[in-house]
Amino acid sequence: MELTKKTALVLGATGLIGKELVHILSENGHYQKVYLLVRRPIEVESKVCEVHIVDFDKLHQYNELFQVTDVYCCLGTTIKVAKSKEAFRKVDYEYPIEAAKIAKENGAEKYLIVSSMGADTKSIFFYSRVKGEVEETLTRLNLPSLHIFRPSLLLGKREEFRLGEKLAEKASGVLNKIMIGPLRPYRGIQARKVAAAMSVVAQSDIKGKHIYLSHEIDSMVGFSEWKKH
Repeated sequence: MELTKKTALVLGATGLIGKELVHILSENGHYQKVYLLVRRPIEVESKVCEVHIVDFDKLHQYNELFQVTDVYCCLGTTIKVAKSKEAFRKVDYEYPIEAAKIAKENGAEKYLIVSSMGADTKSIFFYSRVKGEVEETLTRLNLPSLHIFRPSLLLGKREEFRLGEKLAEKASGVLNKIMIGPLRPYRGIQARKVAAAMSVVAQSDIKGKHIYLSHEIDSMVGFSEWKKH
């Protein structure tokens, strides 16, 4: 059997979705090499993954790492963690945009990014507004293949404790059963489902810009990548 020659790069490999994505990409055999760009050392038991500690403020210095087939961006933080709107914007806007520019310059075929339900440049909420601005700027870059994933409340084990999300997650088990019809897009969704959907979409030959809403991502549950995990 001919081995794949595809390569990938993951930004945000230590986050909720990023960790699930790394696990999936390590085992699905789609890539011969997956570069993980992180701020601090992490342990990854995989012959496919290669960890690189980088300064995200100087991404252009790691140009050679962006010479890959697909780039996955799972970067994201909160105002509470970032401490300020400026710091939040740097992680959720500046880094993803800079990464996309470098990826395009190096001929990456696909750019897949986790956004958020409600992303809108005109939103009254700062978080949603920044997400909307990211999507808008990425669109203007005219990337060969841009895939934007907009999950609702993410379910899964986080490193940091978020009281609001923890309470919502506990309630989601009951709420998801009654949130049908027009309410379906607001159901909580497992982070690994989002990661699995990203992996599956990356194996397609779809060109142009595509947005996947939370309930559409959730409907991808039947894919083999999800069944394995």
